Amino acid sequence: MSRLDITKQNVAVEKALAATTNPRHRYLLQAYLRHRYLESAGRWQEILAPELTVDKPFYRFNLAKQPPFTLEGKDQVGALYKHWTDTDQCVFYVEEEDVAVGDHMVVGRGIGYQQVRGSELAAAGLDVDANAMYLKKSQIMMLWPYDDRCRLLGEDVWEFDTAKAALYKLAPEDVLTAQQSRKLLDPYIKPLPTFDESFLPQ
Repeated sequence: MSRLDITKQNVAVEKALAATTNPRHRYLLQAYLRHRYLESAGRWQEILAPELTVDKPFYRFNLAKQPPFTLEGKDQVGALYKHWTDTDQCVFYVEEEDVAVGDHMVVGRGIGYQQVRGSELAAAGLDVDANAMYLKKSQIMMLWPYDDRCRLLGEDVWEFDTAKAALYKLAPEDVLTAQQSRKLLDPYIKPLPTFDESFLPQ
């Protein structure tokens, strides 16, 4: 399978933002959009900035065919983001996505793709080439809760082993490095507007 166009990964979020008029909801979607672009660009340190994320975020993952696991605090969360960036596994893409926003959360559901090292898939018990890079495809759902000041409290991520799930072994020329991803995504990463007290929930 050839490389996906990573610059199109957030079209559903952009569409939701364009259709949203509530100022608080718009701010939340802009924070969500910035986070997702930063993650795939390997600019993970900026995700942990105090205007985007609370001091002690809590992440919960329920991934297909793997035991659930959690991350607590910026040290653990940052370590995962750094690992993904250092190993070119920060490259994500979502299609067929639906996005909804409320006063304290953003929810997304779609078909997700992530570049994953064969060595990590093999360690999880899959029969793969440990020296190759794969594109993992799965049905995903994400619920991201936010506090009153629109700072991320954490992530709840579910990955489902449905008929749409698949693994594609990538040819070396189709692997997107974190550096290449950053070069492609940097033009799409917008500064977060200044938080206005009027955004506080009524």
